[in-house]
Amino acid sequence: MEHDSHTTWEFNGSFYQPSAFLMMGIPGLEALHHWISIPFCALYLIALLGNCMILFIIKTTQSLHEPMYYFLSMLAVTDLGLVLCTLPTTLGIFWFNMRRIGFDACLTQMYFIHILSFIESSVLLAMAFDRFIAISHPLRHPSILTKTTVMKIGLVIILRGMVSLLPIPFLLKRLTYCRKTELSHSFCFHPDIMNLACADIKVNVFYGMIILLSTVGMDFIFIVLSYILIIKTVIGLATKEECLKALNTCVSHICAVLVFFVPMIGLSMIHRFGKNVPPLVNTLVAYTYLIIPPALNPIIYSIKSSHIREALLRALRRKTESEW
Repeated sequence: MEHDSHTTWEFNGSFYQPSAFLMMGIPGLEALHHWISIPFCALYLIALLGNCMILFIIKTTQSLHEPMYYFLSMLAVTDLGLVLCTLPTTLGIFWFNMRRIGFDACLTQMYFIHILSFIESSVLLAMAFDRFIAISHPLRHPSILTKTTVMKIGLVIILRGMVSLLPIPFLLKRLTYCRKTELSHSFCFHPDIMNLACADIKVNVFYGMIILLSTVGMDFIFIVLSYILIIKTVIGLATKEECLKALNTCVSHICAVLVFFVPMIGLSMIHRFGKNVPPLVNTLVAYTYLIIPPALNPIIYSIKSSHIREALLRALRRKTESEW
């Protein structure tokens, strides 16, 4: 069901704005979209169930009411938000070939996708700070990261994402657009929309780059610095067993950081410098960035965190016993 011929335009002198954009599935594999939807459905289901499970376990297990798990709850909520932002349009294309999305709806989806990505980056930084305090100053950890402090950090993270990205939809709305309305993904992404404009986009490029570097870029730098300080502290520990035990508490977080930042950096580089990158590569990196982290994070923390694993097994045992 193509909608190219039905896309109307708002005209005001030389100002053109499409009433809708056309989203893209996986280029070159349109005939296989129904089959491709199967692994996507599996990933979405894993992400939804996994993150809901993490939230349920943390809420119902008193021993997990600690800063590390409060931050993990924030990560799970953010991942659920990312899944719910992209699921309707992605599966709409794969199942029903519903490519059309209204201009304002596209800007709204883009705004929330970017906000949630920035929030996830900030939560990963907060988790790195938590690990640094827990390893470097274990006795002071409870007094530094109190429940009130964690709530304040969470509020600052949300406000930071919302305020820093608020100008983006308005900067896109002021642009005049070309006749081409086809996006590169099954969701709306700032560089993708911006590149469809027939106007000077220097302000959009500059603001986007500044915001990206001052938020996600700084988060990544501070995460790396946190781990440099953690390694410095760990090296000073008395025994090899203590070193391994301290580092083992960071493995889950390191995996989550890599799963999030590697595809994000890759996608940003492709959109800014990868003019000759095949569309299929661009699409796969985008899906890896937005779908894989929400699906993998619950698995990573369930496998590597003994506390989460034990709480999950207890919950399963209670359910089994209640059924009998």
